[in-house]
Amino acid sequence: MDKLNGKVALVTGGSRGIGKSIAKRLASEGAIVVINYLRNETAALETKKEIEEAGGQVLLSKFDVSDFDTVHEEIDKIIEKLGGLHILINNAGITKDTLLMRMKEEDWDSVISINLKGIFNCTKAVTRNMFKQREGRIVNLTSVVGEMGNAGQTNYAASKAGIIGFTKACAREMAPRGITVNAVSPGFIKTDITDQLPEEIRKDYIDKIPMNRFGSPEDIAGAVAFLTSDDASYITGEVFRVNGGIYT
Repeated sequence: MDKLNGKVALVTGGSRGIGKSIAKRLASEGAIVVINYLRNETAALETKKEIEEAGGQVLLSKFDVSDFDTVHEEIDKIIEKLGGLHILINNAGITKDTLLMRMKEEDWDSVISINLKGIFNCTKAVTRNMFKQREGRIVNLTSVVGEMGNAGQTNYAASKAGIIGFTKACAREMAPRGITVNAVSPGFIKTDITDQLPEEIRKDYIDKIPMNRFGSPEDIAGAVAFLTSDDASYITGEVFRVNGGIYT
């Protein structure tokens, strides 16, 4: 389809799950995709192989999104090597779920550091280049949990709600330079995490979803691909819900 032909896209946390589907979709649209990962090199290499076998262009970049200095160093290397960066997908994230009364300080700090500070780090690192280009697409992955809350996920919900505020503020700052900033808010998506849920809990979740099923990573990738395309050039500051109707 080549809607993104010639564009360079960085997908953080792009080796598995939703990030992997986004990376594959953007590559199929013609983008040169840089997959960021931290620990699972095997998964990153497998995703790279799948993209290349499908005819896509892909590079790997290993760094911790919560490390301010490293993020800037690595993104500067990407921009220098590829001549620019047009698309940033802030997807990297973790969970440390437990009830608030049992939550350790490090459980709070690690989730906020990766899920929220990581988006600050990566977005700040691409801003100068995108301003110079007068062009850019930034898509931040939030969550339905950040909009409606969920017991046992106060840290995760706070990080994902913060992403929404960050997205809206950045959209206002960057719009005059031709840069759009939007968020995609997945509902319950079929991934390794949901596959491990006990059957009764899976059924309870599905019963609450009007479409009566979990979404797929490809559902999220489709929304992200739209927001990075010229078709969405006049859309910014929005939260795109892809949740099967569980929260509207």
